[in-house]
Amino acid sequence: MVGNLPAESTSFIGRSGELATLDGLLERHRLVTVTGPGGVGKSRLALRAARRTEQRYPDGVWWVELSPLRDRDLLAATVADAFDVTDQSLRTACEALCGRLAGQHALLVLDTCEHLISACGHLIGELLQASPGLTVLATSRQPLGRPQERVLPLEPLPVAGAALTLFKERAVEAVPHLSFDDPARAAAAADVCHRLDGIPLALELAGARLKTWTVEQLATRLGSRFDVLADTGVAALPRHQTLRTAIGWSHELCEPLERLLWARLSVFAGGFDLAAAQEIGAGGPLPACAVEQVLAGLVDKSVVRTRLAPSGRLSHRMLDTIREYGLRWLDELGESHEAADRHARRLRRVAREAEAAWMGPGQLDGHRRLEAEHADLRTALEHLLATDPEAALDMAGSLWFVWFCCGRVREGRGYLQRALDGCPGPGPHRAAAVWALGMCAFLQGDFVISQRLGEEASRAARDPEQRLRAAYLYGGSVLMPGDPERALDILDAALAQDTGFSPGRALCALARIYALTNLERHTEASAEAVRLRDECAARDERWMRAYADYMLAAGALALGRPAEAAAHARAMLAGKRLLHDRFGIAMGLDLLACAVAAQGESEDGALLLGVGQECWRTVGRAQMGAPELRAVRRQGERRARAALGDGAYDSAFGRGVATGLDDALSLALKGPRRQGG
Repeated sequence: MVGNLPAESTSFIGRSGELATLDGLLERHRLVTVTGPGGVGKSRLALRAARRTEQRYPDGVWWVELSPLRDRDLLAATVADAFDVTDQSLRTACEALCGRLAGQHALLVLDTCEHLISACGHLIGELLQASPGLTVLATSRQPLGRPQERVLPLEPLPVAGAALTLFKERAVEAVPHLSFDDPARAAAAADVCHRLDGIPLALELAGARLKTWTVEQLATRLGSRFDVLADTGVAALPRHQTLRTAIGWSHELCEPLERLLWARLSVFAGGFDLAAAQEIGAGGPLPACAVEQVLAGLVDKSVVRTRLAPSGRLSHRMLDTIREYGLRWLDELGESHEAADRHARRLRRVAREAEAAWMGPGQLDGHRRLEAEHADLRTALEHLLATDPEAALDMAGSLWFVWFCCGRVREGRGYLQRALDGCPGPGPHRAAAVWALGMCAFLQGDFVISQRLGEEASRAARDPEQRLRAAYLYGGSVLMPGDPERALDILDAALAQDTGFSPGRALCALARIYALTNLERHTEASAEAVRLRDECAARDERWMRAYADYMLAAGALALGRPAEAAAHARAMLAGKRLLHDRFGIAMGLDLLACAVAAQGESEDGALLLGVGQECWRTVGRAQMGAPELRAVRRQGERRARAALGDGAYDSAFGRGVATGLDDALSLALKGPRRQGG
């Protein structure tokens, strides 16, 4: 199925009536919000309902978790990420997302909207207007307040039914072979469910305590806790207060060091590994060597949850409600600012380390790591922008490769502009940030701005590497609109420096190859592309190497060697696929389509052009508006259309448009297939 629904990590119990109601609401209405207090099971219900209705939505069911997001201005970009919309044009993220969803029949699930009510309401309104086939399912502690919204208030589980079943199941998970045949134990279990109002999260926290206590002891201790509240005049606890009390009770039952670590780890917006927990959590009475054991205690108590990350490392995370409690406790401890500073320092260092490793064997791992930590990168940047503008400028500039190479150009441009506005005067990090901002403008096709910023970066450059990078930006900004001779003069002057292999030198070399190709000096361009590719391969670098393969493909095609061009284009696509570089993938698909059409595989060529068009649609401005890139696509289309005829061409092109990118890339990378097969 098309979409990105997460796996269900635990069994789903009860809620048959609510599921039926929600199913009916989704069938009749385009905006449905499941509301209820924290921990009542809104996300689980939405996930199960979305999975049950997948067949209704041919364009997929798409899940967006909003809990880590704090900046409302990044809401549209966060939703766009779920749809793989890496739009790099000058459109807003909302405009790009509306363009992507126009004509789609899909279900969008926005999970945890309560801290972004106004922004979510506005974005949903824009999306529903742009896409008549779109349905939105939201979860929130309160309604979104939209005129067309239908609200399903979610109550806790029935105490004597599903709540008891859930508690017993979690109890057996904590203590295998535990039986509830004994009447006293069964009565104690029922009392626990009654005390906790049938709230699923509260029941799960209570169930985790059975590794230490019997069910009877749990009921007694829990009863004492709630009796204290009753004695203070709280005769009937509201359900949100019941959950807060249950979490507070779980907090009190933790060891002092567990409570301290719980508070400190609440600064993480997303997941974290053991090393991160040690760096942020250690200090004072909690030494780094003890963090692993204390963290294991929080996992045992279901305060922290674990999963295996794509990298193979164990990743930890807190549920929102648990994290919110930890943040309040952190504030009471007087450590909020210190913990946020420590978190930001860590992410700033992670950004610098990833930048240093970008042009080498650590590139792919660094990319995956930063993708996994993206929510925390945002949190750190926001904190530094508010508290240490110079550090924010350094961090935003260090992340140039994330903004420029990994599809986050609009977000990067926003952070860089804010950081530069916060540090208007000269400083040690200004040149790098100005250059990074120019690179974002360049990729968006904003060549007037990128040329100006390239000139400013040249004036501000402090060392040979910064001068090389500035030359790439300045030279590329005159090259792409169509002036390769002037670009060559700029690049040759910069490359006259003997600095050895570096990001700046490799970028200048790539731009020089592109200029030579535009000047039809194909033999010279191919020789330089081979050198660049070999230098990258020797360092196990992939992003730049893929573009060297692209230039080799372009040269081979121009010299009448389409089979060789197709092989290089496939190598380029394989590298770009690993790094999710949508811009590079779109370029590679156009060139591969042209190459296979030149080999007589016209149907495949038309299909690839269809896939490429969809890819460019998610990137933004097709071919960056560059004449040479447009010419490649037109050449492939003319050849394939002439060979197939309009009807067969349009049919194959349409199949390409309808084919998912991953499936299309898998087919493309397998090599040529027999026509009609």
